[in-house]
Amino acid sequence: MRLNEVVYSDSEPIEGYGSGFFRIGGKVHYGPIVTGPLGTSKWGGFIDQEPLIQLKGLVDVIFFGTGSEIKQIPVELRTFIEELGIGVEIMSSSSASRTYNVLLSEGRRIAIALLPV
Repeated sequence: MRLNEVVYSDSEPIEGYGSGFFRIGGKVHYGPIVTGPLGTSKWGGFIDQEPLIQLKGLVDVIFFGTGSEIKQIPVELRTFIEELGIGVEIMSSSSASRTYNVLLSEGRRIAIALLPV
């Protein structure tokens, strides 16, 4: 079996998470975050659209990690993101993190908005 080292382009994978934090690029980030091709930044949750607007044209899909359980995001937020031409996928934060890392390793144009577990 041949093993290949995964090379990430302009985004960093999620290395770990725990109660109230995420570890990305060797740094620990507390609270909700958005990460993708523009780096990692704090996120104000479902009412904070600004970091998501900045992803227009840079990503095809934003994964929303809704904490320890899957919860629906506000309809207004979903509609707003889709009107930007960006797809929306909703999962628990742990599932979203794993999926994000796999697709990121494939070179996909993605971002993730995470609420802590």
